[in-house]
Amino acid sequence: MKKSLFIILGGISFGLGTLGLSLPFIPTVPFYMLTSFLWLRSSEKLYGKFVQSKYYQKYVQEMIINKEMTTKGLVRLFGMILVVFLIPGILVDNLVMRVSLVIVYVLHVIFLTYYFKSKKRKSNKVKVEESYDR
Repeated sequence: MKKSLFIILGGISFGLGTLGLSLPFIPTVPFYMLTSFLWLRSSEKLYGKFVQSKYYQKYVQEMIINKEMTTKGLVRLFGMILVVFLIPGILVDNLVMRVSLVIVYVLHVIFLTYYFKSKKRKSNKVKVEESYDR
């Protein structure tokens, strides 16, 4: 019973995560992480297939575990975040909220850029140090 429930909930979270690929207000990565958790608890076969899928590799493995994202991917991410932040910014006539949204958006841009680009600097630094050792 518990195994079947985890399989069904994992399927629902996988569907929502896949839907999030095209809809900016549905987060893909958290649903994919939930899917991997649920399927790991229920079925090794489903978990193995999911972890080897191109969606998991692209959106969870590369972005979250390896901290890798192309500049084009970052621009696309920031565009989607901007769309999500513009909706309440346009619909609600409140200056404090609009200023808060702008501040939060700028912080997203700064910290996500640092998050995804800092590993490259560190790995390049290690490679340069290794080349000096030779």
